[in-house]
Amino acid sequence: MKQHLPNLITLLNALCGCCAIVSVFEQQAVAAAMWLGAGAVADFLDGAVARLLNAKSALGKQLDSLADMISFGVAPGVIVYHFLAAGESGLVWKALPAFLLTMAACFRLGKFNIDPRQTSNFIGLPTPACTLFVVGLLLLTHTDSFGLQAFITRPIFLYTCTALLSYLMISEIPMFGFKFDRYTWHGNEIKIIFAAVALLLLIFLQEAALSFIIILYLLISIGMLVFNKKANTSSGH
Repeated sequence: MKQHLPNLITLLNALCGCCAIVSVFEQQAVAAAMWLGAGAVADFLDGAVARLLNAKSALGKQLDSLADMISFGVAPGVIVYHFLAAGESGLVWKALPAFLLTMAACFRLGKFNIDPRQTSNFIGLPTPACTLFVVGLLLLTHTDSFGLQAFITRPIFLYTCTALLSYLMISEIPMFGFKFDRYTWHGNEIKIIFAAVALLLLIFLQEAALSFIIILYLLISIGMLVFNKKANTSSGH
């Protein structure tokens, strides 16, 4: 039974993604965000439980990507489609570019399974991070935090975000991971600082914090890339 527990948690992630999609179409923004949050928790727990029970399997790896495809591939595409198709009925052609997110996530998840470089860190933006950014936009428009609703729902902004997020998911840009090999300050400075700042943003900005947290994650990752390149160039001289 314990061998199947991680897989059951993975399937719960898939269920959460399906419920989030339904919530979007029912115009229940908060419910959609909560379902995707639950899916993200399940996505984290399945791996942790598999390691704890020594129950890792090839099937579990495939199920994880399939579940992620629903929660972190289809769901964010549906959210952006919902923004772009607001007030219209039937198939809205101008909103179809939203599913570039879904296509990029599909490519990324397939590549992740065969890429040996992404054990502790990531190459490209992780699909849960992309989804968290989109969920942040959903909540920002729902609450109209900082009066950003009108700006976020502009097609040009949504098309730009879709193109940029899609590129980042399939890019070769290295981004730091969240696994701790050891629970010490040394070697985990960036992760701890990021976690502390993210927590402060959540406390002070609440639902408005999610998109800003992902922007912070991107800025830190790109900053680390630039710093490492300069350091390597200096050492080469």
